[in-house]
Amino acid sequence: MRATVGLEPEINIRPANPADVETIAELIKDLAVYEEMQDVCVSSPDAIHQALFSPAPCAEVLIAELEDTTVGFALFFHNFSTFLGKRGLYVEDVFVRQNARGKGVGKLLLKSLARIAVERDCARMEWSVLDWNEPSIAFYKSLGAKPMGEWTGFRLQQQDIHELAGRR
Repeated sequence: MRATVGLEPEINIRPANPADVETIAELIKDLAVYEEMQDVCVSSPDAIHQALFSPAPCAEVLIAELEDTTVGFALFFHNFSTFLGKRGLYVEDVFVRQNARGKGVGKLLLKSLARIAVERDCARMEWSVLDWNEPSIAFYKSLGAKPMGEWTGFRLQQQDIHELAGRR
């Protein structure tokens, strides 16, 4: 998906390919710094390649380019709603580098994800946002997204999963 408005720079959104793995790894590290979570960011280019481009990929990535420079990405995968009987599109990460924010890149990434969700007959799109990230919350609300205030997210980390499974 390409977009230009008047004298605005050209934004290109495209599916990632194996040649993008190193760049995706850099963007993930940039996101970790932004979210103040670099201490838990251990993803490697090899792990990213396996997740995105193995015979059974578990996620997909869209790359955002501004004037032919990669400035952001969106990583997503499918979930499923038992109540609706349809899959959904879960957006794990949307990130736009600081120098490209406010230029429509994030909106075009989400618009591209919405088009994928429509093409794949998804019942909904979902994502999480850190409660302190007011700029992103305001941005998502401006697109019509509603916070899921009645839900509380839970997580088991790898060690907890092993303990629950009875394996240490």
